[in-house]
Amino acid sequence: MTENQYIPDTVSPPGETLAELLEERGISQVQLSKQLGLHRKTINEILQGKSVLTSDTALQLEHVLHVPAEFWVRREADYRAHLARKRETAELKTQAVHTLKGIPYRAMQRAGWIDATPDRVQILRELLRFFRVGTLQQLTPESLLAGAAFRRPMKLESDPLALAAWLRRGEVLAERAETPTYDRVAFEHALERVRAFTVHETAVALQEAKVECAQAGVLLLIVPGLKGACVSGAARWVLGRPVIQLSLRHRSDDDVWFTFFHEAGHILMHGEGAQFLDEDRGAPTNSKDLEADRFAADHLVSSQAWSSFVNAGPFSEAAVVRFAGHVGIAPAIVVGRLQHEKRLRHTQLNHLKGMVQPGECLDA
Repeated sequence: MTENQYIPDTVSPPGETLAELLEERGISQVQLSKQLGLHRKTINEILQGKSVLTSDTALQLEHVLHVPAEFWVRREADYRAHLARKRETAELKTQAVHTLKGIPYRAMQRAGWIDATPDRVQILRELLRFFRVGTLQQLTPESLLAGAAFRRPMKLESDPLALAAWLRRGEVLAERAETPTYDRVAFEHALERVRAFTVHETAVALQEAKVECAQAGVLLLIVPGLKGACVSGAARWVLGRPVIQLSLRHRSDDDVWFTFFHEAGHILMHGEGAQFLDEDRGAPTNSKDLEADRFAADHLVSSQAWSSFVNAGPFSEAAVVRFAGHVGIAPAIVVGRLQHEKRLRHTQLNHLKGMVQPGECLDA
């Protein structure tokens, strides 16, 4: 049951209760106005709900009628909130079709991110709560994505509202989770252990990576992207602690691990409060993404070991498997890097790559 189901359809003004009390005690409006020192017109407007029953008046009523001021204040607040909700409902009804256009609310409902309801007004309220914004005017890409730095591929651009929803889902999950205080040194050690996990089945390795990261105060989240969100990963700080969010968009283990270490590089190198959103593995567009790419590449395979390998060639399956075993990582990571550097075609040795199955290791 949603919280709105507890909100009554109608709420009477406190003046209605006051009028009943005056009738019960045989007190006229004129008499009450004299006792309170207020103009009779003011009393009449309070009784009709046209004027606000202030906290000062509530205290005066407590003295005269022996009804606690808190009662009147609470009744007034409930009534004004009810009026505000009615005004909001009217606005939402008017703007529902226009505002919902472009927002992937159906996909969000299917994913369980917001309540599934056919009522458009309630959908808008769900979206306002989900994104934690107060007005429909704030349900814009500019507002929802403020502060995020991007790495965009040359030809591929995401639906910004789908990206915003994906990012917000990560925040929701991060706000619910508990981790110890971030420890940079512990995280650096954790990354060494995570690197060794890459030889395991990817879904299992990711669960192991979550545990290692959490112990160092870093939250690793696996959140599937919505249609239109061509995003691989994000690195940012939520409630003062670092969060790495992966979408597993391409599902292959080489992409998963490069993205993970790329985001880890952002966490280690680019400071608290920074936000980075990586839309697939396109060419970096700023120096910080170049640094994160270099961190990921060097952390998975040292530059010296990689140079020796590529200079030796050729890149047969046996050579790739042997080198991967020597440096202690999954062969898929070697294949992926060779393909990225165009030393292999993107169709070569793909059978060495593993794939994460849908539904495995997801947090959302």
